[in-house]
Amino acid sequence: MLALLTTQLGRLRILAFLEGVSFLMMIFITMPLRYWAGYVALGKVTAMIHGILFLLYLLWVLQLKIEKDWSWSKMALAMLAAIIPFGTFWADKKLFRE
Repeated sequence: MLALLTTQLGRLRILAFLEGVSFLMMIFITMPLRYWAGYVALGKVTAMIHGILFLLYLLWVLQLKIEKDWSWSKMALAMLAAIIPFGTFWADKKLFRE
């Protein structure tokens, strides 16, 4: 795990995991609790955390596109993965391994 922190790509893989987990929490835990049980405050906190992770993920992908000279299609797939459930886990396995 510590080896992942030493490279930009490794940090992106960790960020992709965190963003993916926060997205799934939003879909499967926070949204049902918010709309079926009325826990509005939980939704606001989770949404803010997910939003920050989402933006960091997109910026990190853009930074690595520039640094590693990724193709536009690889960058687009990596960014698209952030809006599809389980997408960042797929991106980690297919796009972010060297």
